[in-house]
Amino acid sequence: MHIVVFAKIIEQEQALVVQELIEKCAHSPVKLTFFRTMYEASAQWMTIPDHIRCLDNEEFGDGVGVDFLFSLGGDGTLLEASMIIGASGIPIVGINLGRLGFLASIEKKYIAQTIDKLVNGEYSLEKRSLLHFKSNESQFAPFPYALNDMTLIKRDHSSMVVIHAAVNGEFLNSYWADGVILSTPTGSTGYNLSCGGPILMPTAENFIITPIAPHNLSVRPLVVPDNSTIEFTIEGRGENFLCTMDSRHEVISQKTKITVKRAPFDINLVKLPKITFMKTMRDKLQWGRDARNYKK
Repeated sequence: MHIVVFAKIIEQEQALVVQELIEKCAHSPVKLTFFRTMYEASAQWMTIPDHIRCLDNEEFGDGVGVDFLFSLGGDGTLLEASMIIGASGIPIVGINLGRLGFLASIEKKYIAQTIDKLVNGEYSLEKRSLLHFKSNESQFAPFPYALNDMTLIKRDHSSMVVIHAAVNGEFLNSYWADGVILSTPTGSTGYNLSCGGPILMPTAENFIITPIAPHNLSVRPLVVPDNSTIEFTIEGRGENFLCTMDSRHEVISQKTKITVKRAPFDINLVKLPKITFMKTMRDKLQWGRDARNYKK
């Protein structure tokens, strides 16, 4: 079994997790490879064994011969890992070193057990859909995809913008707002949730259009089938605006015409037994926990 490990930052206390991963794999039929950012972030706190290869993102290619990619960090780290994986289909194992961790749902204390379950085949794969961005100006090349969401927002503290949206060629609405979010089910627990949008089950075949601070209070988030073609244009007093795809952003203008569809490939996330989406919701959002029921 070949595992490649990706991380952006490793703090000193987190080096213990890396050490545990190395030691566990040394006693398992597992070959470890670190991406360069992971290697350098860990090397400042510990000595990396000579047999662990250091890999640049560009060298990963289509990932032939790799069985799993471990993402050590938070949800943002996993989003970057999805860009590395691309359409290769290599499963991502999200180990949470951050705080909330909706995507990176496996807690760091279970890293040794995770290796055992992967070796023994005690896991399942959950397919997550992505957005596919196209425009008349070719932004976000060479990876015009997003696992979480796409947003159109005003660039500064100027007045609100007007975003015109159409679904399958039919005019939907002109959103007078600070912006609009187009979210996947995966992204429904992110910016979409903060702006009052609904949570979708990860495998739901839908997208969500959610306005950001709309001028008309009657405007509400809308769930659309993910086989829809969604088109956007934007106008406002400013000359330029921002478009984001997950953690990346590009400047757009009133001449930009955007079309978004479901991507032709999915991202595979590894799910371990008993770590379900509904359990994650209960734990992370503290559903059913009321401080009035507990004595201080």
